[in-house]
Amino acid sequence: MKKTVRSGELSPAKLRWRCPMALFDFKTTDDIKPCQDIIGQDRALGAIKMGLKLEHRGYNIFITGLAGTGRTTTIKHLLERLEKKGPIPPDVCYMNNFKDPNMSRCIELEAGGGIHLIADMNRLIAELMSKIPSLFRSDYYKDKRKKLVEEYQVKQKDIISKFEKSIAGEGFTMVRIQVGPIIKPEIMPVVDGNPVNLPQIEKLAEEGKLSKEKVKQYEESAEKLSEQMQSVYLQVKDLEREANRILEEFDFDTVRPVIHDLIQEIDRKYQNEALARELEDVEDALMQKLDLFRSPEEAGAPQQPAAETEPGEREDPFREFRVNVVVDNSETKAPPVIIENFPNFRNLFGAIERDIVFGGVSRADHMNIRAGSFHRANGGYLVLNALDVFTEPGVWQSLKRTLKSNEALIQSYDPWSIMGSSAMKPEAMRLKVKIVLIGDDELYSLLFSYDEDFQKIFKIKAEFDREVKNSNGVIKQYAGFIKALGSKEHLKAFDRSGVAAVVEHGVRLAGRQGKLSTRFSEIADVIRESDYNAREEGNGFVTGKHVRMAIRSRNERLNLLEDKIQERIDEGTIMIDTVGSVIGQVNGLSVYDLGDYMFGKPSRITARTSLGNAGVINIEREADMSGRTHNKGVLILSGFLRGRYGQAHPLAMSASLCFEQSYGGVDGDSASSTELYAILSSIGEIPLRQDVAVTGSINQKGEIQPIGGVNEKVEGFFRVCKARGLKGTEGVIIPGQNVADLMLADDVVEAVAQKKFHIYPIRTVDEGMAILTGLPGGKPSKTGKYSSGTVNRIVQDRLLDMAERWRDFGKEKSEK
Repeated sequence: MKKTVRSGELSPAKLRWRCPMALFDFKTTDDIKPCQDIIGQDRALGAIKMGLKLEHRGYNIFITGLAGTGRTTTIKHLLERLEKKGPIPPDVCYMNNFKDPNMSRCIELEAGGGIHLIADMNRLIAELMSKIPSLFRSDYYKDKRKKLVEEYQVKQKDIISKFEKSIAGEGFTMVRIQVGPIIKPEIMPVVDGNPVNLPQIEKLAEEGKLSKEKVKQYEESAEKLSEQMQSVYLQVKDLEREANRILEEFDFDTVRPVIHDLIQEIDRKYQNEALARELEDVEDALMQKLDLFRSPEEAGAPQQPAAETEPGEREDPFREFRVNVVVDNSETKAPPVIIENFPNFRNLFGAIERDIVFGGVSRADHMNIRAGSFHRANGGYLVLNALDVFTEPGVWQSLKRTLKSNEALIQSYDPWSIMGSSAMKPEAMRLKVKIVLIGDDELYSLLFSYDEDFQKIFKIKAEFDREVKNSNGVIKQYAGFIKALGSKEHLKAFDRSGVAAVVEHGVRLAGRQGKLSTRFSEIADVIRESDYNAREEGNGFVTGKHVRMAIRSRNERLNLLEDKIQERIDEGTIMIDTVGSVIGQVNGLSVYDLGDYMFGKPSRITARTSLGNAGVINIEREADMSGRTHNKGVLILSGFLRGRYGQAHPLAMSASLCFEQSYGGVDGDSASSTELYAILSSIGEIPLRQDVAVTGSINQKGEIQPIGGVNEKVEGFFRVCKARGLKGTEGVIIPGQNVADLMLADDVVEAVAQKKFHIYPIRTVDEGMAILTGLPGGKPSKTGKYSSGTVNRIVQDRLLDMAERWRDFGKEKSEK
């Protein structure tokens, strides 16, 4: 006759932590102040604050933790609350490098100086456009220039006149002949008072009008005089070049004081060494381009149409003298905080754009340089998502180079462009930026292990915890968080029951009664959806009922697979027994994690044993459907069997374990105790209760170890039993260490209170077998034998019998 062994089951009070509403000294959250603190992240906050204040090289910050724990919100909050007394970073300008246009000059000015420099350079050009043409039109300039021109014209005419007189004495004259657009001087003999070219001379000789000797004389003289003419014209050209030089010097002497004074005025205003060097080159370049200030007639050249950058848009002839302010801090009041949500190469490190000018030709100069977030964050902080940084081509390597060199180089980088990149390489910008990368632990570990530069440039790790200790202070902060979110998003106020329901949901998310979740993105969603429910009902504030409705609605949106599995169980397609007792069969509990939703359901676990020496055979492993943790659990229970029952004789047993109707693979060791119960039942032929489901892992000493997902597992079996009608005997065996993790649904707690469902915490295998079989586990005597009528004695005797039969079988086989 079986003796029923009872184990202490849990009271309803231990199944769910209740938020003490007496803690709240308000009626609704309208009566309290919003919480502006970061809840439960003291460790991370300390690391971040240290990283933000340390100005040494390499003290950039990498933030890790689960998404939704407030990582981005925290860093925003901290950066906003930093002291606003830090130095304002400079403006950054690019100007043309007249000595090497491909290496545009980087000039840093005090904040606000960039836009002033643009105005000053534009004013410089405007004033020169007014003053220089006025000088060129002045009577003094015209008279002086005319006098210089006439002086050289007289000298040229004198040289040419002397030459013409010289050749006239030899019977020649100089004639100017139009050859296309060019007027070409030529020496011709004079016959009968008229110039005659050499072909005509030969014709006259053929007609007998000139002797051959005369013709030969003309030809020889013409050759000699042509050489003299070349020498004369070289003298004329030298005079012309000298005249142009003198005229240019005259122009320079006339205009230079105007340009120099205006340039010096700008130089004195800014007192900037780099700008001073640039202004010297600007002055020289302007002196070389005085024709820009003349009309086409004054310049002595036909007017050329200006190039077009776009249809109808004329190119600025003074573009090379303009200023491009790439970073403008004129309105910056504190060190900048840049949060770059799209950190591709262009957005981070800037670009050199290209203009399409007339004819489809692309062009780039200093005015096409565009800064990125890195440059705008100079002197401040740049916040990036680590995964985004690594998925964008070229970003990570450039980020490391920039942080190591403290210089930011703007370059053309567009691997998908059909046009080649620009040859421009502007001067690098000096940089001092604190980088904050937001990622996860796995990415941090990979970088720390495989990228040697990572440890040097990200010396501060800030880990965000997913949970915080459940204390009165944190509970009040939860209420303040609800208030803050409501104020920000114009949500209805929560009464005390509503706040309590949100806090209890936080405990459920944390997975332990002594903890509260810091996954505030999920908490915020529940708050918003609770507000929706209150508005739909027309309530003035949100109550606990609305919060529970929001949680239930969220679960219903995500639990399609759970419902489908429940349907299969209800109709018998998935076979689960909840009544009676069966040998070698136990209801284990599995958790299905869908990412955004997790639920539990029972799984039938069976064991069959026989004589043999194969040990425990894991069918899931043999079918390649078992994970490593599950394989380990099976090996552990094999160790337990050898340790408890294989000391006096070998275990002559083969046992097979199977998760019935499992087609998607099994992992985790939380069913190892369940599998052990099935094996012990099969060995001793002891029936196991089917109205009790089991979860818990074991060690080799037979101690029950805690598992994850205990709430989902208990609720999963409860739902199956409830669908079939609770008879008052159903229950779940859980590890004793998991009692502190229980945060069961209200209907489960109510069923336990009504004695319709039971939760059994255990700490050893023997306690579990006692509940499942109604028999005590028993304790061994000094000889190693267990008491009669106990589970262990039954299994011990059965294994001894199997060992003897295996021995006898071996003898018979050897005799044959």
